[in-house]
Amino acid sequence: MSQFRTTHRVAFTPRQMFDLVADVERYPQFLPLCEALILRKRERRGDKDVLLADMTVGYKAIKETFTSRVELDVAGLAVHATSVPEDPRGPFRALANDWNFLAAPGGCDVKFHIRYELKSLALEMLVGSLFDRLFRRYTLAFEARARAVYGAPPCRQAASGRSNPD
Repeated sequence: MSQFRTTHRVAFTPRQMFDLVADVERYPQFLPLCEALILRKRERRGDKDVLLADMTVGYKAIKETFTSRVELDVAGLAVHATSVPEDPRGPFRALANDWNFLAAPGGCDVKFHIRYELKSLALEMLVGSLFDRLFRRYTLAFEARARAVYGAPPCRQAASGRSNPD
């Protein structure tokens, strides 16, 4: 299974960054290669919101739609998303990603970890390196979205803005 992990310091609060990642319906507005996102279901389970969403990603002639189950933990400032095994559509045999937002000097550390397995070797050869490059840009896309939504960072000291693989 392929994976990518990074920590990126941003000059926004953990709650602000959580809210951006939790707002999945807005992903097509700013997330690289995300062409559409349809929220199929939203329900409350205990102290968490659980979403079922269809995301369509596209690159040149390739377009795939897949379903994810997204768990939003407001109290823990964490987002966990997984593929839905009973929905066989899309390029992934398995997909899981985690976002965590931790207070840090000058803002917060955005921790992103994704694990995925593509359905076929041919697909892996065709788009595997594209996915790797794409995932490396995700935290930067959310930081740019934070600037667009919130304006100037609320935290007094500028964050370093550097990504560090764990």
